[in-house]
Amino acid sequence: MSTAILTGPPAPGSSLDGDLRSLGFDVRIASGAEETGALLAAVPAGERVALVDPRFVGHPHALRLALTDPRFPAAAAPGALTAQPEARPALTRALSAAAVPAGAAPGAADDLPGTLADALDADGVAVHRPQLGTLVATVPTDAEARHAARAAVEAVDDEAVRLRSAVKAHDGFFTTFFISPYSRYIARWCARRGLTPNQVTTASLLTALIAAGCAATGERGGYVAAGVLLLVSFVLDCTDGQLARYALKYSTMGAWLDATFDRAKEYAFYAGLALGAARNGDDVWALALGAMVLMTCRHVVDFSFNEANAESTGAAAKTSLALSSRLDGVGWTVWARRMIILPIGERWAMIAVLTAVTSPRIVFWALIAGCAFGACYTTAGRVLRSLTRKGKRTDRAARALFDLTDSGPLAQLAARLFHRPGDRSLGVVFAAIATAGLLFSVLTWPFGDRQIVIAAVGYTIFAGLAVAHPLKGALDWLVPPLFRAAEYTTVLVLAARSDAPGALPAAFGLVAAVAYHHYDTVYRIRGGTGAPPAWLVRVTGGHEGRTLLVTVLAALLAGRGDDFTLALTALAVAVALVVLVESIRFWVSAGAPAVHDEGETA
Repeated sequence: MSTAILTGPPAPGSSLDGDLRSLGFDVRIASGAEETGALLAAVPAGERVALVDPRFVGHPHALRLALTDPRFPAAAAPGALTAQPEARPALTRALSAAAVPAGAAPGAADDLPGTLADALDADGVAVHRPQLGTLVATVPTDAEARHAARAAVEAVDDEAVRLRSAVKAHDGFFTTFFISPYSRYIARWCARRGLTPNQVTTASLLTALIAAGCAATGERGGYVAAGVLLLVSFVLDCTDGQLARYALKYSTMGAWLDATFDRAKEYAFYAGLALGAARNGDDVWALALGAMVLMTCRHVVDFSFNEANAESTGAAAKTSLALSSRLDGVGWTVWARRMIILPIGERWAMIAVLTAVTSPRIVFWALIAGCAFGACYTTAGRVLRSLTRKGKRTDRAARALFDLTDSGPLAQLAARLFHRPGDRSLGVVFAAIATAGLLFSVLTWPFGDRQIVIAAVGYTIFAGLAVAHPLKGALDWLVPPLFRAAEYTTVLVLAARSDAPGALPAAFGLVAAVAYHHYDTVYRIRGGTGAPPAWLVRVTGGHEGRTLLVTVLAALLAGRGDDFTLALTALAVAVALVVLVESIRFWVSAGAPAVHDEGETA
């Protein structure tokens, strides 16, 4: 249980004590700053502590937002302040500096929590101040102000605000109008029964896996059931985030589950559709893998662009957002622009409906067409904005882009050999040459031809040249997606042209394992913990090492029956085991931030 310290006796008729206890706080009452310090020192160092002005008047949810959100080391609202264990030393220092004689009567200027919040900011501790909107949180200084504040509290429905705030502000059209109107009430039902977001996330995964199993039957009834269950899974997928926001139940484990399960569900459903089609004599594994490659590369474009411009300010930010701001003034364009990029809500709805009424082949072609259009639309706009961008890219952004490239020991060796001090970055140029040369050879030369291996060696060298200098060029955020496209497409094309039985399903497994590693890298960077450890990149070979290995295996095993399939399967299992074990270890035991990542726009 956390501890809340009232910095004086509460006002007559105040519900503050009960409100704090309902939020899980053990309430203690001090008579001033000196006794507040003594009570603070008595709280175990590993516990969260809150300081609240006894004159506070406001909604319980305002207190909840300010005092119980686990994502921030310190947070404050008018009259209330909380500090996590890592911020406790700074709070103790601030309180010592603010000490006043015991028993002194509080006055208008004696807002101790506010004073301490400002002191924490000055001490380098970032104090989060949540946006309360219509919620009331104030410290009235006289009876008239207290009466007005209580009237304001009565005029606003705390629960209605809490339900509204459970929904993301920028969801897609399908989610906003077809899911959230009722899923928020499911989230409240779950909260009142003690269910956690992680449990709902797991239920969503299990539902999607059952849907994939139904699709794998290849029967029309199975397809209909799969479509319905996929939509149920998506409702639960929305509910887990809404439950986290409704109850402020954010966790490190929740961040990992929420960040990875969406991809696991979607990939499993693709595999189920491919298996169902195979039962009816239609081999669509190439389309399933193509859809996965396209969607993953599109997401890498999103991630890379956002990381490259995460710290844009001033003229650079204004240049990037000018067109979007003008379009936002035309209301219907907001929804149109959210829909045409086929976000997860629209995408899953399309997959579910087409699965129920058509065939897997049609599902995949529709998915590929929609994702391709969305990728072209978003990438073209970002290229134009990057070319007009005036600000310089920071060292942090350049490092994030390098981490996203997943460059292994071979590329890094080439980077050291060909590095020239003072040369400006040509990362995107070398990455484009590497990708174009490799894919041209894979598509042109016969399967197993040694010319493809030579092209892969050239790809490795140019991949090293691409990262030989910090990725600070205007278009260097395209380097990671170019490398993803090169690696994934090489595996797809070689498996498709090998004629080895089961090569495409094995390739699907390999790309899924590698893609998981790349998504995991993204969410570690987003959480502020940096890229995966260097040993993991070395062991998995980096993108250039894996690509070279697959081309060598194709050259050595061409014409040897299903040996190429067995090699791809072994590589997929090895990569999956290594990245999953390290990922689970990190997210479960490491000091990762307790965030509930919003992920892709629903």
